[in-house]
Formats: sequence, structure tokens, C-alpha cells
Amino acid sequence: MESRVKGVVSALETGSDDVLMIGIKGMGGAGKTTLARAVFDHISIQFDGQSFVENVREVSKASLSGLKKLQKQVLSDVLNEKGIKVSNVHEGKKMMKNKMRARKVLVVLDDVDNIEQLEALAGEPNWFKPGSRIIITTRDEQVLVSHRVYLIRDANLLLDDEAVCLFSRYAFGKEIPIQGYEELSRQVVGYASGLPLTIRVLGSFLCGKDEPEWEDAIDRLKTIPLRETLEKLELSYISLEEDYKEIFLDVACILKGWRKDKAVEVLESCGFHARNGLRVLEQKSLITTKYGYLGMHDHIEEMGKNIVRRLHPSEPSRHSRLWIQEEIADILANDLGTEATRCITLKMTTKNFCVETFIKGLGKMKNLRVLDMDMSGSGDPREIDMVMYGSGYGTNAREVPGLCLPNALRYFRWDLYPFESLMKSFQEDHLVGLFLFECEFKQFWNCGERKVELSYALTSLMIPNIETISLKECYSFGELNMPFECSKLKTINLEYCSELRTLKLAPTPNLETLILAGCHNLLELHTPFRCPKLKTLDLSDCEILRTLKLAPTPNLEKFILAGCHNLLELHMPFRCPKLKALDLNCSKLWTLEFCPTLDIETLSIQEPDLLELHMPNECPNLKSLSVNSSKLRTLKLGSTPNLETLSLVRCPDLTEVHMPFRCPKLKALNLNCSKLRTLEFCPTLDIETLSIQEPDLLELHMPNCPSLKSLNVNYSKLRTLNLGSAPDLETLSLEGCHSLLELHIPICCPKL
Repeated sequence: MESRVKGVVSALETGSDDVLMIGIKGMGGAGKTTLARAVFDHISIQFDGQSFVENVREVSKASLSGLKKLQKQVLSDVLNEKGIKVSNVHEGKKMMKNKMRARKVLVVLDDVDNIEQLEALAGEPNWFKPGSRIIITTRDEQVLVSHRVYLIRDANLLLDDEAVCLFSRYAFGKEIPIQGYEELSRQVVGYASGLPLTIRVLGSFLCGKDEPEWEDAIDRLKTIPLRETLEKLELSYISLEEDYKEIFLDVACILKGWRKDKAVEVLESCGFHARNGLRVLEQKSLITTKYGYLGMHDHIEEMGKNIVRRLHPSEPSRHSRLWIQEEIADILANDLGTEATRCITLKMTTKNFCVETFIKGLGKMKNLRVLDMDMSGSGDPREIDMVMYGSGYGTNAREVPGLCLPNALRYFRWDLYPFESLMKSFQEDHLVGLFLFECEFKQFWNCGERKVELSYALTSLMIPNIETISLKECYSFGELNMPFECSKLKTINLEYCSELRTLKLAPTPNLETLILAGCHNLLELHTPFRCPKLKTLDLSDCEILRTLKLAPTPNLEKFILAGCHNLLELHMPFRCPKLKALDLNCSKLWTLEFCPTLDIETLSIQEPDLLELHMPNECPNLKSLSVNSSKLRTLKLGSTPNLETLSLVRCPDLTEVHMPFRCPKLKALNLNCSKLRTLEFCPTLDIETLSIQEPDLLELHMPNCPSLKSLNVNYSKLRTLNLGSAPDLETLSLEGCHSLLELHIPICCPKL
């Protein structure tokens, strides 16, 4: 606690004459009030008046006069006067503004959850005398942001050593556990996950109890959450709007640990405003986002799941969300499904699971919107087939045996999907996200007149509201035909669909991501229609792709062609003003057709058969150019004012490099070619590192290089080296230059 107090005191700059407001935010029970009280006690002597206002949220909402009561408390404390009367909130604001200007005050507003509370109790900095300090604790960061509180500190959870120390104080009356209770204490602290409230409650509860009672209490916590903690945490949930409550429960029961962008896809497919919703939950300290993944404290997850289960604790079939394998298996095996179920997530850990029963049992779940299935933990899917079908389904064990998915389904993910098509009678009009991974999926449906007859695994797509299609590692289909416009489609991911040969795209005006990486048999890709929103195109390892013709893609940012070893033609005739990264690693590409102006930042080219590379006249944003091409002979750079790194490695046939324009930001140049005889630099080179390993290089005339620090010209036939001005040169290496006759260093190099 001492270090936390010092951190807040330091941030408050108690010697400053400004009026400062600081927010301390964190989840319920995280120790915000304790920290604020400790800071208050530490610095209150420095102020003319002090007031610690507890339970602002609770008091202000208890009655219509709640805020008026709190205003009266602040005035009475600060002015040290009894009998102050406040007729209404508006009058209270005027009184506070007029009466507190004459005193340097310290005010703590504890547990604020609404902007109106701050407007009534600390409306503007000019209410207070210079040097005053206002400390606000809250679970909701947005309240602080809305009130223009820019100094915000987190009430961090306790580290393991701090947690053990706090727990021991309450359980044993000392700083460390007593002998024999070390491991039990560790288990209790582990359950608390750094939350001070839980640590204090459990420490007090276990104080004076014997070892069997401790063990019984710890076992109980595994199935029955600590009520006092859940009640405290649930206050944040209660204050949410109804749709944000649904998002919170989805995260607690299903989406915790998911990548945030994937969670947004799921939630948006269900009609939620996911980006704002997740932001609100984060501001209220109910969720966290770290490295792009959704997180949540264990007790908040426990609280969310308890909310789902407590209405019908003995009837899982009536829960809105299902996530426990045993309960799901029991509900479906006994045909107990109800319309109450909205979401199912299941990670199967056993192969003794009847998928047929599972699918049939979904029939009663008319409102099911999310079905997330992962069979990868159940072993070889062929073994699952045996459990599923026994010997009663003939030789083709993967045909859909007359099963049905709920028509309300919006998001459908199934890793190791065991069927060749979607279910019979499934009306896919509501489907927004489809994710099938490592399966033998061939057709989207097997449904009466709409059944697709497969000559070679032809897949035809007609799902009007689909936004995301992910069929990763689905090996069995060779053609995807989209004959009708898919106006809502944003993502197509066919990664490692190794038999895919043809992709026919109808107009997809909202397509943002197209991933065909690892489609080894893809021959051609034509995008005949404009893709105005396409941002990512990944064709890496499309080994036999020969021709690529891009339609206008004005928003393309990332374009990957690494491993396209048979690509002969690449046409990019239209300007891609937002393209930042282009990765080319092909073996037969002879021609690159760029637009006149290229706004790219990173260009990597590994083309063994490329003979000539003529960069456009202007590459104003190019920062890095890397070329690895065994047959490249000529490189002509246009204007590249932001180029920082140029690397020409393993280009044994390169004879000419032209850099006619100044590259003021070029810091590193690496040349490793075998036939380069002439280097044409711009008059002034601001480079810092130059490495040239050119066996046939005869002559090198360096321009003035005011920033050059390292020059490496090893193992060449160099005869003459003329250095221009290089006042910062620190290292010059000419190892193995056995033919060197003349070395001119006309200007002093004091740092060499």
C-alpha cells in the first residue's frame, strides 16, 4: 500500500498551485476506497479544509435529496460549520462555488458512477482555491473522461506477496501464515486472484478455524462463489444498459480469452453494437483488453456465470448460455432443449460424444444465435464417426442424416465439422458468420431442390446476410462460386483449402479481407468487380497461381504474394493509395506493372527470374525496399524522399543501380551482388551504414556523407576508393580488397 500511496501523492504534486483532480478507477473490491483513504490521511494536514465523502453512488440514489445531502456534508466539513442548509442542488452548487474559493481544500468523492454527481460536488476547478486537490474513485472511467479529469490512476490488484501478507493479517494477525497453513493460504490467495475484498473476507472467515474447516471452505469455493464478493461486483453489472448486459454475459460465459476482433464479429452478427459495448465494459472495469485479447478477472467471470445460472440453478436447459460439456450432453441426449438457450460453446474433451444426438437436440432451441463447437480435443474425427453412426448409415458416413440447425442461428463455428454440407431444412437467411475448420465440407446445403450436385466438389454460395465465411483447411471442395451479389460480405478466409482451383466472385462491395493462403491448386484469381473496401489480400503459398489481375482496390493496405512460385503476371494498373506493405516471393515473375505513383511503405521482392525493376516516378512514402533476385540486372529508383533502408542481397547479375534522386532519410544500404561495377549515388548521401560486398566492383566514388558512421567494402576487386566528406565515420572495413591501389580520404575523420 505504501508504494501505491506514494504514486498517487507524487501525481498530485502537492506543492503545485494548480487545482488538480485525480481519478482512481478499478473493479469493485479492488481497494480504491482504501487507497483514497490512505492518501487522504497522508496529505490532509497540508490543507485548510478536508472532506472525505463516502458512498456517493449509494447516497445520491437513495432519495431525491441525496445529492443535496452530500453537498451539505462537503460544505460542513470544509468550512467546519454546523447547521448549513442547502435548499436544492442548484443552490448547493452556487454555495460551494462561492464559499470554497477562499480555502485550499482536499476533497475525496468515493464511489462516483454518474456525471451529475461530479457536476454537483466538484463542478469546475474555479470552485476551489489554487492548490486544492479533488480525488475521485470510480468503477467507470467514462465518468472521469466526461468531467475532463485527465489524471487517472488504476487501483492495481495485489501481487502474490502483497496478497499473502494482507490475508495473513486477517487470518492470523501477523504478516506471514503460521506453520502448517502455508499451502492452504496459497490456495485461498490463488482463488482471490489479487482482489483485496475477497482476501479480507476470506481471511476474516477462516480466522480461528482448524485445518479440516479450511479444506472444506476451499472445496466449497470451487462450486459456490463467495457471496459478498459477487454482490459487490454485481453493482457494476446492474448499472449497464440492457444490451450491454447481454454483451457482458456473452463475454463471461463464451468470449473470454478470444481475440477482440473475433469477439466483435460474433457480437455484431447477433445484432449488438459490439465496439461501443466492449468499450463501455472496459471503462466500467468489467473486462480488459491485453495484446488484442479479451480478459476478465476470475471473480467477474464467476459473477457473470452466476447471473446466468441462478434463475434456474437446477435446470440448465433453461439457462440462456451453456458452456459445460456434461450439462450440454445431458440436455441434448434427453431432448430437454428449450427456447431459452441463446448461445452454446463446447470444447469436447472425449470422443464418446454422439454428434447425431447433439444435432437432433438442437431442434427445440429455436432462439439459438451462437453455436461454437470445437471437436479437436476429442481425437481423430473418424473415431467420432463410429460413435455417431455405428453401422446404420451405410458407407458414406459423412452425409447429413436428416438433421436440422435452428433457423435463428447467426454465428456458426465448428472445428472438425463431420458433415459434407449444412443441415437439411436449415434456413440460412440469418446466418452472418460461418467458420468451419479442418473438415471435408463440400456444399452449403443438402436441402430439397436447392441441393448442389457435385461433379468436383462445386460449392455455390447464396446466403444473403453472410458477413464472414471461414472454411480453413477444408480440403474437399475445388470451386467456390458466388453467382449473386453478397452485399454484406466482409471476410472470406479459405486458408489451406488445398483443392480449391477456382474462385468466382460476384460483386462484393463491402469485402475487406480475402485470405487464400495455402490454396496450392489455385490457378487464377480475377477480381472483375471493384472492391472499394478491400484492405487485406493474402495469396501466400498459392504455388501454381499464374495470373493475377486486380480490379480497383483503393483501400488495399496489405498485399502478400510470398511463395507464389509460378506467378508469371501481376497487374496492378490502378493506384492503391493506402497500400503499406507488398511482399513478393515468386520464382517466375518477369514483369511488375505498378501504377505511376506508389504510396507503399514496405516493399519486399524475392523474384529469382526478375530481370528489370523500374520503380514508379514517385514513391513518396516508401521506407524499406528489399530485393533478393538472382537474375536482376538493373534497378532504377524514382523519387523516394522517405526511404530509410535499401537492401539488395544475392543479386549476382546486377550491373546497374541508379539512385538519381536524393534520399534524405536513407540510413542503411546493403549491397551484396557479384557484377555491380558502377554505383550512381545522389550528390549528398545522409546514410549512416553502408555495406557493399561486390566482387566485381572496380571503383567507388562516395559523395559527401555527413552522417556516415560505418562503411564496409569487403572482398571486392576495388582499385580506387574516394571518400567524400564523412566527419562522423567511425568504422571503415576493406578486408580482402587485394587489388586496392588508391585510398583517398581528403577530409579529416576525427571519429574514425
